[in-house]
Amino acid sequence: MATIRMSHTLVALLVVLVSMEAVSLVLGQGNGNGNGNGNDYDVLSPLASGQERGFCKAKNACYYKTLVCPSECPQRKPKKNKKYKGCFINCGSKCEVTCKWRKAKCNGYGSLCYDPRFVGGDGVMFYFHGAKGGNFAIVSDNNLQINAHFIGTRPLGRTRDFTWVQALSIMFDTHTLVIAAKRVSKWDDKVDALMVKWDGESVGIPTDGEAEWRIMAEGREVIVERTDDTNYVRVTVSGLVEMDIRVRPIGAEENKVHNYQIPSDDTFAHLETQFRFSNLSDLVEGVLGKTYRPGYVSPVKVGVPMPMMGGEDKYETPSLFSPLCKVCRFQRQSGLAQY
Repeated sequence: MATIRMSHTLVALLVVLVSMEAVSLVLGQGNGNGNGNGNDYDVLSPLASGQERGFCKAKNACYYKTLVCPSECPQRKPKKNKKYKGCFINCGSKCEVTCKWRKAKCNGYGSLCYDPRFVGGDGVMFYFHGAKGGNFAIVSDNNLQINAHFIGTRPLGRTRDFTWVQALSIMFDTHTLVIAAKRVSKWDDKVDALMVKWDGESVGIPTDGEAEWRIMAEGREVIVERTDDTNYVRVTVSGLVEMDIRVRPIGAEENKVHNYQIPSDDTFAHLETQFRFSNLSDLVEGVLGKTYRPGYVSPVKVGVPMPMMGGEDKYETPSLFSPLCKVCRFQRQSGLAQY
C-alpha cells in the first residue's frame, strides 16, 4: 500500500512540474517587460473573432488575469492607425482594456505642435517661438531632460522667426534617445522621414511583425514602435515618459495661408508630439515641464489669439545633447560619451 501511495505522489508531482513548465513557456513568449507596471503582460493568441488578449504579470489586483480587447478595437496595433483606434491593455491598478487613438492630439495635454504651440500640463495653450537653429529644454527634471532643436525661416520684413521642432533628444540615466525629422525636399506620405538614434547610433524601426525596436537599459525598457506604416511612432521610456510623434511637412496651402515663404527645395519636415509623463518632481523645469508643477499658474494672457511664453534665455541649451541651461535640473550620470 505504501508503494502505491508513493507512486501516486510521484505521478502527481510530475504533473505539477510539467504544468509549471508549460506555464513558463507561455509566459516566455510575449512582450512582458517584467517591471510590474501596466504594460507588464504577455500577448496570448487572439480569439477566433480576432480580439487580442494579454496575460497580466504585474503583481497587483490584475495578477494572472487575462484581459481581452473589445470588439470596437480588437487589435493593439491596427495597421491603419488614422482610421482605427488601438486596444490598450492596462495591467496596472486599473486592470482594464480601452480603445484609444495611437497618434498625437495637438489639442491635448502635453502637446507640442505647429509653429511651436504647446498645451501645458495645466491645460493652458501657449506659443514659444525660440529661434531657428536653437536648442531649448522642453523638460528638465532630476532624472529626465528633453531638448528640442528648432528649425525655421524669417521672411523679409518680419521681426521674428517662424519655427518648428525638427528633433527631440530624450536624456536619462547615461543614455540619449533622439527622434528627428529628416530634411525632405519633396514630400511623399509613403516615404519614411523619421530618424532614430540610440546613444549616437542609428536605429532602424521594423515595418513588419510587432513593428518596434526595444532595448533594456539599466533597468528601464525603451520602446520605439510604429503606429502607422511611415512617419508615426510611439516612444516609451518606462517610468519616465511616453510620446506619440508624427513627422509632417509644411504643405503648399499652409505655406500660402501663413506666408511662411518656405523655399521650394525644403518642406520643413518637423515633429508633432504629445507627451505623457511619469514621476515628475514638484520642481520640474522646462518650457513644458514647469506647467506640470503643483499649483502652477501660467503667466500667459489667456484669451488672446497667440498667448506667448517667453524665457528663451532661461531654456536655451548649447546643443541638442546638452543638459545645461540657466534653470535646468538634470545632471547626467557618469559613463556617457558626448556626441
